[in-house]
Amino acid sequence: MDKPKFKPYPDGGSLRATKVKKSPTSSDYWGEIAVNLNDTTNLRTENGLTIIKINGWKKVDSQGSTYLSLAVNRFVPSDQSAPAPQKKASADFDDDIPF
Repeated sequence: MDKPKFKPYPDGGSLRATKVKKSPTSSDYWGEIAVNLNDTTNLRTENGLTIIKINGWKKVDSQGSTYLSLAVNRFVPSDQSAPAPQKKASADFDDDIPF
């Protein structure tokens, strides 16, 4: 059975189970993730390290092997979150209400 070919797409990748471990310290999973390093927006840095959050989905390939599909979860700082909807000021109300 051929090893699945990695098809890179921005901020995506996969992890597959290691079928034969060469030693007790060999990894249980192997894979690749393509991170767009040209886009450094919404990545968090702590103590000189870039923190990249990832999400994973359990999938089955065409050969019946289960694997994890991965995607970078871009960090959005709380001060950059979507602004809360603003209430209309009283001057914005329509004065043409018939009473």
